[in-house]
Amino acid sequence: MNYHFITIEGNIGAGKTTLAHLLPRHYNARLILEQFADNPFLPKFYENPKLYAFPLELFFMAERYKQLKDLVHTKDLFHQFTISDYLFTKCLLFAKVNLPEEEFRLYQKLFEIIHQQITQPDLLIYLHAPVQKLQENIKKRQRVYEQSISDEYLFNLQQTYTHYIKQHNIKTLFIDASNADFLGNEKQLKVIIDALENDYEDGQHYLTLP
Repeated sequence: MNYHFITIEGNIGAGKTTLAHLLPRHYNARLILEQFADNPFLPKFYENPKLYAFPLELFFMAERYKQLKDLVHTKDLFHQFTISDYLFTKCLLFAKVNLPEEEFRLYQKLFEIIHQQITQPDLLIYLHAPVQKLQENIKKRQRVYEQSISDEYLFNLQQTYTHYIKQHNIKTLFIDASNADFLGNEKQLKVIIDALENDYEDGQHYLTLP
């Protein structure tokens, strides 16, 4: 495999972190996981989005920047490559959905300054699942503050992600995760591992799970 930095992305509840735990075990890769639970504004945001959206997104951007800058720019003698369960651009995508126009423009200026200093992944794995599947997964993992997330919010995030990927022609393995069960179905993981042996041109490359 010729990739040094792979990022897994998708909507809330798509299975990003599950897959991110499994792939490094196979490849002995370094794993970067988003520390979302450390954001003190997250539970408050779901209770009052208008009041807490801006500090929420600023905190996430600062933490993601620090984590990716520290880890990706530091050589690891024991691992050949790195897998993360988030794309730094996620900051901008969520901010676009969560912030009013004036706050988003300010946030975007800060993002563009910081974004230039972040190493971009060689390949993006995007897990695409319908909103109903996302809601099922959200309920299963029982994070209290997530249980009130609306279908409309998930749909808006989905649209924002897919629009960004297509608009920027990012090298993406676009996986239909409608029936994803990475822990219970080993064949699904093997399909992804086999796909990672291929070299891809820029753009979207679609993959269906068995």
